[in-house]
Amino acid sequence: MRVLVTAFGTRGDVQPYVALGGALRARGHEVTLAVPEGFRELVEGVGVGLWPAGSRMLAMLQEVMPELSGPRDALRTLGVMREAMREHLDEQWAAARETDPDLVVHHPKCLAGASLAEALGVPGVLSLPLPLYTPTRAFPIPFLGGASLPGWANRASYAFTRLATVLYGGMINDLRREMGLGKVGRLADPLRDPDGAAVPVLYPYSRHVVPIPADYPPSAHVTGYWFLERDPTWRPDPRLADFLSAGAPPVYVGFGSMGFGKGAEQRRDAVLRALEVNRVRGIVATGWGGLTAGESPSEDVLVVDAVPHDWLFERVTAVVHHGGAGSTAAGLRAGKPTLICPFLGDQPFWGARVRAAGAGPAPLPARRLTDGLTARIGDLVGDPGYRRRAARLGERIRGEDGLGRGVEVVEGVAVRRGPAAIRRRSFPWWRCRQVPGP
Repeated sequence: MRVLVTAFGTRGDVQPYVALGGALRARGHEVTLAVPEGFRELVEGVGVGLWPAGSRMLAMLQEVMPELSGPRDALRTLGVMREAMREHLDEQWAAARETDPDLVVHHPKCLAGASLAEALGVPGVLSLPLPLYTPTRAFPIPFLGGASLPGWANRASYAFTRLATVLYGGMINDLRREMGLGKVGRLADPLRDPDGAAVPVLYPYSRHVVPIPADYPPSAHVTGYWFLERDPTWRPDPRLADFLSAGAPPVYVGFGSMGFGKGAEQRRDAVLRALEVNRVRGIVATGWGGLTAGESPSEDVLVVDAVPHDWLFERVTAVVHHGGAGSTAAGLRAGKPTLICPFLGDQPFWGARVRAAGAGPAPLPARRLTDGLTARIGDLVGDPGYRRRAARLGERIRGEDGLGRGVEVVEGVAVRRGPAAIRRRSFPWWRCRQVPGP
């Protein structure tokens, strides 16, 4: 079976789909990932092909993010991203035409995903590591954080998942016209295909972190996390190895790509003060501003650039981060007490889930870092209950076979939908057009 996987974002967003691609290849399938060019080494490392898609848009995001001062600035950048977004749509369509897949697995950030499957007449599988799309009475849409609403209101909140077609429907319909498809409605249901059948959804997170709601339909599959196997050739630089061996296990602090540079210096001071007051050693990751790799604020603090979380988190005593899905998964898998300092998006939701699991204290919003981090880190490292519960949760997560379950679902979708050759258009008309190379 030929499978096209589309994903977009930073490494934490893309890496689970690289892992899925590798697992599908190990089962004998031919896999192509449509992801930004910068991930080529990562993708080819698992033996699958890469079609560059979203490189320009990712570069623009990485340039803009450090200059933002908060979510309002982020919203104002949407206008300048439209041209890059349209380019990303075209790149996804080129990938589909060239690879001619039997099945498409697509992240909702890749707005062409469902249309690709429809145009080719093959099954489409929606996938994201967040319970964002399937309505439930158990909890509201994750962008409301840890809010507690009545069951009916929780379920109704998922109407926001149709926002993509409201905001970008015109752009999507321009592409669909080129594909020979009809328009998609501004309030189209992303969980229904053109025939009205339920769209399969893969949720690569652990049921031990977000319990599966009793009202989830059979089309929603919580598989367990998709972790990429550790690179056996990777070695820490001498400074990092020496620091880790020189004393007690440190606390990791890193806020990923959450630059929001206008407050970087204040957050830097808050981090260093919190580590010093609580008398704990720290490894502080760059990327969010305020510190650069190679700095040594004190003998008890090491500033690092990119270090694989699966290696580092096994060697620390606790983790403090922004609450990205990938960082949260890595910390919990390692069984480490976790403090999440959310900036935006789904990060407050993961902070609430960590607290509910007893693996860490209440999340500390980024806007309160300067006056609240010292006390919250003291709680994180001082409460033995967090350590015990985080360790138990880590054991359960490591006991899951998320990738195996994900592959099983993908293969099952292909079988249930029948041979792709029967569903395809009798003439692959897009072959008559020039398809640009990657």
